[in-house]
Amino acid sequence: MPGKIGIIGVGQVGATSAFLLATVPGVREIVLVDADTDRANAQAADIAHAAAFGTPAEITAGSYSDLTGAHVIVITAGSSLEHGQTRLDLLSKNVSVVSTVLEKVSAVASDAILLFATNPVDVMPALAVRHFGFPRGRAIATGCALDTARFRDRLARHFDMSPRSIHGYVLGEHGDSEVLHWSGVQIAGMPLAEFAIKRGRPMAPDDYEMIAREVRTSAYRIKQGKGVSNFGIGGCIARLTRAIVNDEDVVFSVSTYMDNVLGVENTCISLPQIVDASGASQPFIPSLDPDEEEALRRSAMILREAIDMADRTR
Repeated sequence: MPGKIGIIGVGQVGATSAFLLATVPGVREIVLVDADTDRANAQAADIAHAAAFGTPAEITAGSYSDLTGAHVIVITAGSSLEHGQTRLDLLSKNVSVVSTVLEKVSAVASDAILLFATNPVDVMPALAVRHFGFPRGRAIATGCALDTARFRDRLARHFDMSPRSIHGYVLGEHGDSEVLHWSGVQIAGMPLAEFAIKRGRPMAPDDYEMIAREVRTSAYRIKQGKGVSNFGIGGCIARLTRAIVNDEDVVFSVSTYMDNVLGVENTCISLPQIVDASGASQPFIPSLDPDEEEALRRSAMILREAIDMADRTR
């Protein structure tokens, strides 16, 4: 049903997503589902009170049966990163959690579009497609959509301009092997290096290295400082959901399951895809320089191994 959203897991990320979604145009109903029903009820009440100051959607806590008819189901349930962990360190525990969630969702809302935010997020669409029969375009991980926003934001600060005027993507794993697509960045119709010179802020090798490091480690640094990274991913979930609900046909770097990419079979990486009311389109592989292509292939191989490991741990 257009405009009905389910959110499974209402900790910091799920609750932030619900709060942001409450006033998104086109969202008319949000159902919060959590193993802790008291928490789900409290979050629903608190968010509804905040939404009442704007143009609110109806926000309730419920069970899986209340997800029937949902257009989008956001899955944030699972353990969060702790200091010193990588996203892939969470694989065994969170694959078990998400498998249980998917079994219940498939029984009541098999036509919904799934939007995964549980880490390791790139593994989850493969789980949904391979073991629960969801079409690949309707099993979407937020993937590198957030990393792309961080990339554009960091470049915008370097050039003292709006990130909305910067066009560039992060590809591959939402994690340590992600690939910043430097060769594809366009600003004002110019390649990055050309724009940087005309802007009077040329990019030195150290600038590339520093920006890449900051983008790649953003979540780790945020978690070290405040214990959780919730606003960035909450904003990402809200934006992707808005694109689906309103059939926007917008390109995002999101992760879906692929039979083969760059010679790597059965993997799941972020590539530019058109997101609309039916889910995600087929992925597009942009023009890559040789180093980027090899890095993206390595990222795809890392995720194929993670998906194989997930199959063994189910």
